[in-house]
Amino acid sequence: MKEINDSSVALVAEKARIMRRDIVTMLGEAGSGHTGGSLSAADIVACLYFWEMNIDPDKPRWEDRDRFVLSKGHAAPVLYAALAEKGFFPREELMGLRKLGSPLQGHPDRKKLAGVEASTGSLGQGISWSVGMGLAGKMDKKDFRVYALLGDGELQEGIVWEAAMAAAHYKLDNLVAFVDNNGLQIDGRVDEVMSPLPIPDKFRAFGWEVLEIDGHDCRQIMEALNQARTIKGKPTAVIARTIKGKGCSFMENRAEWHGTAPNKEQVAQALAELNS
Repeated sequence: MKEINDSSVALVAEKARIMRRDIVTMLGEAGSGHTGGSLSAADIVACLYFWEMNIDPDKPRWEDRDRFVLSKGHAAPVLYAALAEKGFFPREELMGLRKLGSPLQGHPDRKKLAGVEASTGSLGQGISWSVGMGLAGKMDKKDFRVYALLGDGELQEGIVWEAAMAAAHYKLDNLVAFVDNNGLQIDGRVDEVMSPLPIPDKFRAFGWEVLEIDGHDCRQIMEALNQARTIKGKPTAVIARTIKGKGCSFMENRAEWHGTAPNKEQVAQALAELNS
């Protein structure tokens, strides 16, 4: 169990704020990309990279490192923001997002950027990668842990549930899957497009331990991560209630910000809010 105190909570909350600033800035520079779901996941990713995971930017392929897989690969900006802040690459490179020749493509590419564990984008494949990593860790008798981040719209993919079934069958208690449950996808409300509800009950039915939290409360995220370490014999799903576009008032809870980048004026407004 890792210690949680006011200082550690404040640190990850500040990292999440910095990451949101970087997300808005790089997407504004790119002129395209996925804003809403990157912002909604910032607190979760900040807690993983700046409190939970055992990783070393100087040894990105270290055998015993913890692994993070961004299964909702279109939210690449939140991963890039975390990697830059952690020191995997110079933060100036964030401005290369989605540009020709840049390693920061619209979806993560593990062959082009240190710190990316899986090339994701086809929804559902990331959690399958994660199950494979967790199983490999068990077979090799390694202590590393695997963390995956899925979108709630992603749960409409059948491959997610095949992976969930395999994870429980192989008792992968080294695997934690976060669901960024912001309720919106590119076409509108998740429950109206193709409802995966009730999400917690489905994971329980597939044999997972399930925790339900506020995905913007860093203390709750950290407590869930500590609790997941005590679960033996099965994987853990953390259903995190979030707000799409979190931190930017004009983006929050609006499906149109799923795949829209802010213009110059919107970047300035968002940064003013994130600085306040």
